[in-house]
Amino acid sequence: MCFGKKRNDSLPECCTASLHLPKYYFISSGTHILASPIEYLKGVGPLRADLLKKELNIFTFGDLLEYFPFRHIDRTKVNMVSDLRPDTDYAQVAGVLLSAEVIGQKAGRRLVARLKDKTGILELTWFQGVNWVQKSLEPGRSYLVWGRVGFFNGNPQIVHPELELLVPDQPLAKNFLEPVYSTTEKLKAKGLGGRQIGKLTQVLWAQLKEKDFEENLPADILERLQLTGRFKSLQQIHFPQSEEEYQAAVKRIKFEELFIAQLRMNLLRSERHRFSKGVIFEKVGDYFNDCYKNHLPFELTGAQKRVLREIRNDTATGKQMNRLLQGDVGSGKTIVAVLTMLLAVDNGYQACLMAPTEILAQQHYQGIGALLEKLGVPVRLLTGSVKSAERKKTLAALASGELKIILGTHALIEDAVQFQNLGMVIIDEQHRFGVEQRARLWKKAEIPPHVLVMTATPIPRTLAMTAYGDLDYSVIDELPPGRQPITTVHRLESQRSKVMDFIRAEIDKGRQVYIIFPLIEESDKLDYENLMKGYENVKAYFPEPRYWISMVHGRQPAEQKELNMKRFVEHDTQIMVSTTVIEVGVNVPNASVMVIESTEKFGLSQLHQLRGRVGRGAEKSYCILISGSRLGNDARERINIMTSTNNGFEIAEKDLQLRGPGEIEGTRQSGALNFRLASIVQDRDLLEIAGNLAADLLEKDPDMVSAENLRLKKFLQYRKGPVQWSKIA
Repeated sequence: MCFGKKRNDSLPECCTASLHLPKYYFISSGTHILASPIEYLKGVGPLRADLLKKELNIFTFGDLLEYFPFRHIDRTKVNMVSDLRPDTDYAQVAGVLLSAEVIGQKAGRRLVARLKDKTGILELTWFQGVNWVQKSLEPGRSYLVWGRVGFFNGNPQIVHPELELLVPDQPLAKNFLEPVYSTTEKLKAKGLGGRQIGKLTQVLWAQLKEKDFEENLPADILERLQLTGRFKSLQQIHFPQSEEEYQAAVKRIKFEELFIAQLRMNLLRSERHRFSKGVIFEKVGDYFNDCYKNHLPFELTGAQKRVLREIRNDTATGKQMNRLLQGDVGSGKTIVAVLTMLLAVDNGYQACLMAPTEILAQQHYQGIGALLEKLGVPVRLLTGSVKSAERKKTLAALASGELKIILGTHALIEDAVQFQNLGMVIIDEQHRFGVEQRARLWKKAEIPPHVLVMTATPIPRTLAMTAYGDLDYSVIDELPPGRQPITTVHRLESQRSKVMDFIRAEIDKGRQVYIIFPLIEESDKLDYENLMKGYENVKAYFPEPRYWISMVHGRQPAEQKELNMKRFVEHDTQIMVSTTVIEVGVNVPNASVMVIESTEKFGLSQLHQLRGRVGRGAEKSYCILISGSRLGNDARERINIMTSTNNGFEIAEKDLQLRGPGEIEGTRQSGALNFRLASIVQDRDLLEIAGNLAADLLEKDPDMVSAENLRLKKFLQYRKGPVQWSKIA
């Protein structure tokens, strides 16, 4: 469940001139009570309001309404003392108070009371407010106590319990599930713990009526899925009368979140298809055909041919292409990119390919440049290290239209880079760029160029549906023929000597080896020391001059890094000791072993990317994961997954479950999606239904002009931000 929302929703400028408006503004019919500033709620006031704003992003009544409890505790049951166990979480016990006495002095002073029911005795302990609590207790009277259960010297105990004096004929149990809200230490210090937030929510609900809410989902969807109404679902998510009502409320809100997300993505995609003008590639010309027929290094797979047909169809329509191409490491995305750029050149347009690192850009330049040189197509490289004179020539050739294809890094998005007629933008390893960075390249033409974004990090279908519902979507799901599967094994530190013996045997066969150390930004100095220590250890096993070692890391000057990389690529060194700077972009077919040190410090996708640096030649390749003997559950699971499959899509599915999917519609790309309750992992079935219903609604009413859909359209307008980042791949 949600621990509080991040406030990143914005309203159209015409609506933000004065009052801070919540995204529920539109649902209050007439009074706009949910738009009321939170300081006006009884029990809050200016000081508490400031804290709620800073700590929980709660600005209005509507925000408090959306601050859902992260769990509920069953207050409908009364436990017997004899039923309490060490694994019991919270309990509610009714009994007679036998005694209450203060024990200890000063810091060790505490109040200890004993409550007896017919099955045993429960100890109650207070370390704070001792005098006040003692005065309020009456031994011999009956109480209902509630709190977290612990055990002390083998006996059940509740520290700082809640107490309620029982009166004759009063029902023992509460008739609801009590909400538990997340809070912070600063809020607790001002008397706003989890229970107090619940009391504020109760105060708010006492002022609300069903007429304050307008339903936002179409009636036929509510009926078809048997969903509860909006008012009732929001009420029951906070204060359910039963587990069944709570689950019904959760289903309703989860569906709403997924449906709105799917509807928005489908609207963006529909608008792009209908209104987004793009350049027209009328023909497949000589450059494309010559490369395809005479210069490809290998026969294209069926998947590559299918993707090229999809790109060809997109670029011929007069609508801007905005396509995601994903494929596992080594699946042949680069050759698809080359042919796509040639398609642009054949039609008189320029094309560019942007990579996230200089190493990867250089790698592309060497491979693509060599291929296109045979066709007579000039290609240039633009990175931060390109000298001033060369940069001026390149910029002039781009602006005049003389240069048709350029490859580069972030340098391509600088203001000085101007194209004469940019028609195709290709972004490699798109997840490595910020959304705003990609947008700047996207806008370097009067008519938006066609956009192809590529990733070697496979995306599970459920995430792709949510993340890229507004993009067209292609997958290369075949590997080129002749590729042998990589054998992945896990070895402990204590087995290092055997690992080194294996490496020596591979080198003696003429192979090359990567040895990778982790790089964690927060401890850069420590990582550098570990890398240098590792480098010395490797040198001890593989002394010069029989063996030669390259080392690459982020602290090296660019020239030294490139030189060391070049030595490894050209087989002058047999071993490369490196940090994760070689995660993408290094293509050495002769390298047959990837050793990953401190494997437990790497994420699953990163491990898979690193493994993809080997297995690129005809020889059998290996990935060796080295770790300490003490592993956490997540690290152990990551290692088990890596040793059991080479399938990037299976790995991505597991990674999604372990790490969360990232916020798609914003510019943050890691962490949880901006859903309060829904999970695209656990709620896949609901996501599928939401996607189908959203697509069906827009097919029947693309402009959302029917009476039912106008209400929904209004809701969407108040939830969208000022920049539609999801429209920019």
